[in-house]
Amino acid sequence: MLVRDIMTHEVKTAHPETLVREVALVMCFHKISGLPVISHEDELVGVISEKDILHAMFPQLEEYMMQSPATLDFETMERGYKDIVHQRVEELMSTRVYAVEPDLPVLKAASVMFRHRIRRIPVAEAGRLVGIVSVGDVHKAIFQENMGMEM
Repeated sequence: MLVRDIMTHEVKTAHPETLVREVALVMCFHKISGLPVISHEDELVGVISEKDILHAMFPQLEEYMMQSPATLDFETMERGYKDIVHQRVEELMSTRVYAVEPDLPVLKAASVMFRHRIRRIPVAEAGRLVGIVSVGDVHKAIFQENMGMEM
């Protein structure tokens, strides 16, 4: 079984200049935890995740080292979310992107996800986004194939 057999073709995406607020809305309303970031030529340039957004609320390491962890004001940090959502995706996104090709075996794609501790991975051909596959997609496909079930 190949990635192309199980990947989702209709992928929610963001552009580098998209406001984080718009991405957060898509994530919340569609119950997804991250989006591939593409250029206007559909080239995969990054990934933005809930973790990237929430991580931006915490102080940088240098700031953190200057104060005692006991003095961190988590309520103030939480209110900082309002400032974060006005930033552009390119300011928070991960530019180290792991992607797989459509003709890769499904379990090989799963091994890439496990090795890098990610739950979904973009599918790209010649650097252009063509789909996405998740750990759940892999499990469902293998379950169906091995248990003789159609869902």
